[in-house]
Amino acid sequence: MRFMMMVKHGENPGAPPPALMAAMDKLVESNVKDGSMINTGGLAPTAQSTRVRVSKGKVTVTDGPFTEAKEIIGGYAIFDLKSKEEALEKAKVFMELHREHWPEFEGETEIRQIFGPEDFATHDDFAKHIEVLRTKAS
Repeated sequence: MRFMMMVKHGENPGAPPPALMAAMDKLVESNVKDGSMINTGGLAPTAQSTRVRVSKGKVTVTDGPFTEAKEIIGGYAIFDLKSKEEALEKAKVFMELHREHWPEFEGETEIRQIFGPEDFATHDDFAKHIEVLRTKAS
């Protein structure tokens, strides 16, 4: 099962302390070595972001920053794990590092399962189509 974990916090939490970054490096290295982590990264501030929205039949483009944003997604990680419980444990370890090395940090990690075409039995034709496209691309 694949899971995306999104770290949410206020717009400008400040730079993470070096001790947190060092602890996160060790955690990422461990997760990569055990094969559970597929990808991870931090995201640019909303001031460097753009939103493309469709509403009432119109597509609009808005450049950041977005003043209405109370919390933003500051980073993510994608894992391949056996269960949601395992994902929960990974998230708790990650947030524990924040508590330990950046006590004034306030935020959360949201865990979401990632679904692919194979997860939708009613969409067999779509899954076959995606597989054909993957085969052509390789």
